[in-house]
Amino acid sequence: MKHLKYLLLLLVASTFSSCSVYNFTGTGKIDANTFQVNFFQNNADLVEPGIDRTFTLALQDLIMNQTNLNLVSNGGDLTYEGEITDYRITPMTATADQQASQNRLSIRVQVRFTNKKKETDDFEKSFEFYYDFPGQDLPTGTVLNEALRVIFERITQDIFNESLAKW
Repeated sequence: MKHLKYLLLLLVASTFSSCSVYNFTGTGKIDANTFQVNFFQNNADLVEPGIDRTFTLALQDLIMNQTNLNLVSNGGDLTYEGEITDYRITPMTATADQQASQNRLSIRVQVRFTNKKKETDDFEKSFEFYYDFPGQDLPTGTVLNEALRVIFERITQDIFNESLAKW
């Protein structure tokens, strides 16, 4: 029985002693140690101040929280860069007196992903999501903050899945 304990301990220790990164978010093995997220400039026609910084930080936070990769400012094994290419508000439904009863905020981000250790994983792709809000509300304050939270949560998760989870 004592030998069985040692064998089990050895098996567990050897499983987690590899140099590669393992985690429980569906990414499996990542052949990298570091990542960098370059600043995502806001190049949309309609510019909402500060969303470029908010998005950049959201992507950094998601990767740090879902992997054991170390964030670096340059020379990362994995590099995320790009720009916000579209920020728009469109009416979705109208009332009888031609007023918008619901509006949609949509944001599109162009992403270039580079994996120095596995170039076949590199890609350039657009990611987009939206948030619907009542027509009488303005996309400012808490409405805007909630919209950005929902949109960026989805877009950053989609980027993560495309680059690391391969979903």
